[in-house]
Formats: sequence, structure tokens, C-alpha cells
Amino acid sequence: MSLVDMVMPKMGESIMECTVIQWLKKPGDSIETDDSILEVATDKVDTEVPASHSGVLKELLVKDGDVVAIGSPIARIETAADAPSSPPDEPAEAPSAQSSDSVEVGETAEQDVASVAAQLEADIPTFSARNPAIRTDAETTAAANNRFYSPLVLNIAKAEGVSYDELAAIPGTGAEQRLTKKDLLAYIENRQTAPAAPQPAASPAPATPPAPQPVGTNGHSLTGSSDIIQMDRMRKIIAERMVDSKRIAPHVTSFVETDMTVLSQWRERIKKPFQQQYGENMTYTPLLIEAVVKAIRDFPMINVSVDGDRIIVKKSINIGMAVALPNGNLIVPVIHDADQYNLVGLAKKVGDLTRRARENKLTGDDLTNGTYTITNIGTFGNLMGTPIILQPQVAIMAFGAVEKKPAVIETPQGDLIGIRQKMFISHSYDHRVVDGSLGGQFVKRVSDYLEQFDPERKLV
Repeated sequence: MSLVDMVMPKMGESIMECTVIQWLKKPGDSIETDDSILEVATDKVDTEVPASHSGVLKELLVKDGDVVAIGSPIARIETAADAPSSPPDEPAEAPSAQSSDSVEVGETAEQDVASVAAQLEADIPTFSARNPAIRTDAETTAAANNRFYSPLVLNIAKAEGVSYDELAAIPGTGAEQRLTKKDLLAYIENRQTAPAAPQPAASPAPATPPAPQPVGTNGHSLTGSSDIIQMDRMRKIIAERMVDSKRIAPHVTSFVETDMTVLSQWRERIKKPFQQQYGENMTYTPLLIEAVVKAIRDFPMINVSVDGDRIIVKKSINIGMAVALPNGNLIVPVIHDADQYNLVGLAKKVGDLTRRARENKLTGDDLTNGTYTITNIGTFGNLMGTPIILQPQVAIMAFGAVEKKPAVIETPQGDLIGIRQKMFISHSYDHRVVDGSLGGQFVKRVSDYLEQFDPERKLV
């Protein structure tokens, strides 16, 4: 028998810590390697953490609500065989420097990242720029006797309208009096339920305003005329980022109608043998991603981000794909280096990310470093849409439903009317750096690749 320290595993690039939501196992429970034993939250995703060893869970080193650094010990496991045990006070391994995958147009951008905090500020939407009452992480640390607020706490505070002064006054129960998620939520709940201060008497108004609708403690109105539903954490983050994107980027949308007849007939013919051979469904999504990747190679200036007055051209082609979750929320996992996959590989990757997204099993790495995003709104029967850009990207493409329509068919013998399978593609782009010419040419090139699909194509 030996005791092994289990440490908090990496949650993704630039994620230095996470918050323990709840333990799924308790001391004394028998566990197997890869059994989920606790649930944690980062600013990007909630996920379950698997056991690193098989044995008996002997001791929990952190509790619900604690903010834990990546690489820190979180539990002790008693294993049947001798296994190397890391001492509890062993410092976490320093994160390796992330290699740059971008080049700058004009003058090369210098790497001015001096600390992990600066990396977090670059990756996590801090709300100091949008809420003057809140400072940046670095400012907060210096101004509050080195008190650090985790990205999760900052995001909750922003969503609930908690100012910096309020944050500084909330006592923390975490390590070194750090403010935890539980502390902040308890403060917000008490603040919402605290009795309102008495208001000075005022002269009667000319007309009596309508009485506010009574609301029960369960969040539903008592009159039955409407329901009040509190946004969950993911919905708040989505709302904030969508508003930010519309504020940051002047959106322009171009449309094109695409003839999908040849591609649709090919897909229908190979669907069953593909599923039997590879165990995956050949949906439209990998075919659409393949066309987008080809077009990005032709128009690399669509695969960029904006940093002030600098344009950062990405070398990697990382395609985000919007996935609707069972609870109605939306998440965008990323296929990294999508240009390195063949069609079979793309189909497998799409299927894997979609399943894990709907089972809440995505990791932080699955959601980071996207350079271009697509959304297949045709799965909901929508013909077209004007999607909002996912910052800091500069464009997003929406694919509508494939429908049979009468169309003019050009032949050497003359024009004919026939039934074709058509689809609208819409391309929203940031007009600061993408003009109508580039935005329009890009969506047309995607359409061309789909229309010119080889009907005799082999899978491999």
C-alpha cells in the first residue's frame, strides 16, 4: 500500500487555476483510474476531473468552493501497488511558454507578456475596460494588499454588478483570505434579500404607478402572468460576450446561395457505408468545414485578429463550430489545425467534440485559440442568419438548411428548369479590417468549393 497525491490537472492553455464546484466522491470510496471524482469550473468551461490512480480515496485536500492552482495537490489516494508520491508541498510545474502561431502585418508585434496575470488578462475578458468601478487583475492585486481575484470570481462580479469597492469589503474564506465563488455568491444572495433602506416621504404623484409584480422565492411570479428565470453562469457569459462583440466590431453580412445538389447526392450515397466503416455519421458539418479551410488558404487575411491598430495573421487554422446544448445554451469547441485533417478525420473530430460538448466533458483546450467560426443553423430548419462574431476573431459563417428548389440549369443545348438542392450561406465580418470585397469573395469561394464537389470522390 502507498499514498499518492493527486494534483489538479491542466485545464487548458493560459488557465492557471480553477474553482472546485463539488466532490463527486468522499473519503473511503473505492475509485478506478479515470473515474470522475470532482467537478471544477474555469472561466471557460465546467468539467469533471478523473482520478489519476485506482485505489481508495483517503483524504480531500481541498473543499467545495476552493480556488486551486493547476498542479496543486487536491487529494490523497491509497493504492494497492507502490507508486511515486509527490510531496504535498511540491511546487506546481511552471507552465511552458506558449509558442506563437501568429505574425504581424507591417511591424512585428513584440511579446510583452511579463507574467501569468498578463496572460490571463489577454485571454480572459476582464471587465475593467467595460466597468470603471472594477480594475484589472494587476491593479486589484496591488490595490488590495496583494489580494487576488480569480477569473471566475471576476466574471460573476461583473455579471452581478458588484463593484471593486464591494469586492474589497467581502471577507474571504479561501487560502490566505482569498475571496471564493461561494463567498461572492453568499454576498450577492444576502445583498438581494436584504431589506431596502427606508425612503423619504414624497408628495403624492399625479397618477398611481402600477404595483410591481410579486415574485415568489422560487423565481416565479405569484400572479401566474409570467415567469422569471435567473440566467445560469454560461448564459451570462454568452450574453456579455455577444454584447461586447457588437460593441467592438462593426458587423457586415454578405449572402450567397449555393447549389448543394452534387454534394448532397454524394453524401446520401456514402452515409451508410461510412457509418459502418468508421462508426461516425457523415453530417454536412465536416464537408462545410473542409470548404472553409480551403477558402482560408486562399484568403489568409480572413484568419486574423485585431490588436489595437495591428492585424495579427494566424498561421494555424483553428475552426470553431457552434454546438447547441440540451439546456439551450451554446458552446463553441475548436478543431485545432483543421487543415491537417482529411475528411474522415474531420468527421471523427466533429462527432467527438459534439458528443463531449453535450455530455459536459469538454476541456479548456477544446475551447481555446479558435481563429474562425462556423455555425450550421440549417439543423434547426433556418434558411439564413446573421451570426455575431466570436471575439477576437473577425468573421463567422452561417450555413442554412438545404432545400429543393426550382432553378435554371445551363446546358450546351440551352437553359432548362430543374429541381436543385440549394442552401444560403451568410458571412458576418468585422468591417474594421475586412472590407466587402474580401468578405464577399471569401463566402463566394466557399460556395464554389461546395458546388464543385467531385461526385466520384473516394473517402481516402
